[in-house]
Amino acid sequence: MGSSQNSSNPVAVASASAAVTGSTRAHRPDWRALAAATVTVCFWASAFVGIRAAAEHFSPGALALGRLLTGSAALALLLAVRRVGPPPRAAWPGILLSGLLWFGLYMVALNWGEEHVDAGTAALLVNIGPIVIALLAGRLLGEGMPPRLLAGLAVSFAGAAVVGLSMSGGGTSGASGAAALGVVLCLVAALTYAGGVVAQKPALRHASALQVTAYGCFTGTAACLPFAGQFVTETAAAPLSATAWVVYLGVFPTALAFVTWAYALSRTTAGRMGATTYAVPALVVLMSWAVLQEVPGRLTLLGGVLCLAGVALSRSRSLSRSGSATRSEPEPEPGSRPAEAPPAPAPAPAPGHGRRP
Repeated sequence: MGSSQNSSNPVAVASASAAVTGSTRAHRPDWRALAAATVTVCFWASAFVGIRAAAEHFSPGALALGRLLTGSAALALLLAVRRVGPPPRAAWPGILLSGLLWFGLYMVALNWGEEHVDAGTAALLVNIGPIVIALLAGRLLGEGMPPRLLAGLAVSFAGAAVVGLSMSGGGTSGASGAAALGVVLCLVAALTYAGGVVAQKPALRHASALQVTAYGCFTGTAACLPFAGQFVTETAAAPLSATAWVVYLGVFPTALAFVTWAYALSRTTAGRMGATTYAVPALVVLMSWAVLQEVPGRLTLLGGVLCLAGVALSRSRSLSRSGSATRSEPEPEPGSRPAEAPPAPAPAPAPGHGRRP
């Protein structure tokens, strides 16, 4: 009788029900985060094409400043409309570092690199960034650093070397040097992008996606103010179409896409979020073919395939982790609370003890 009462214990039943609910939530994808990441990927892919189009009339620093000024204006307006104040003090270190690396140095390096390589090649090189993100996040954020991650990193950098050889293998020596410089600058952009993401992740624990993005953009704008003279001069001489590309880059790939990125990043790990950008090179190739009539050569595409193969290797699971235990107890989604195991039922009271007459 005591054991029957314990089996119908409402506390145990409620705990078991909570465990089942938590397990169900662990399986359920966050569709809002997925939609936000999709918006980011599409607009960032278009940014490579927009940079390539505007670079004919704007120098790298001036283009970065124009993009950041436009993005800052849009984000400041959004902050005012939503009446959002400054982020708390704990978020500022990550905001300042990500603003300097990602909004500042990354954009200047990418703009400069795209003066020497085509948009598809630039996207393939910058796409090494997600592996670097996973590596840094494993060391600095405690997300782990499995051997497959290191192997994937090596394969992707081999792919970057192939891309560099393909870009510097033809033409005059001057053209080869310019292409090699473009490859180096795109790799710098990939590294600063990775550093910015890893710095941004801790800030999102203390501030909203809008706050982290807006104040990071403000920081990058301040860092690019030395290019203000060039921006004013080049804007006066540039055609309206080039200026329109600058405005587009500031409003959509910067203000909108960085907010959706931060929103999605706040709901997952940095390594997993970086994996969503693996679709960017394919989109860039299609967009650059449609808008700019430029497609990377075969050897360049081969290097890009190696880059993506390294990414796939770094994200794969070993056979020892794919057994039935892993399938029956999948890893919970980041941000979700682990399901609590139901408490063990209390032992039945001994005969003659603990019974009410």
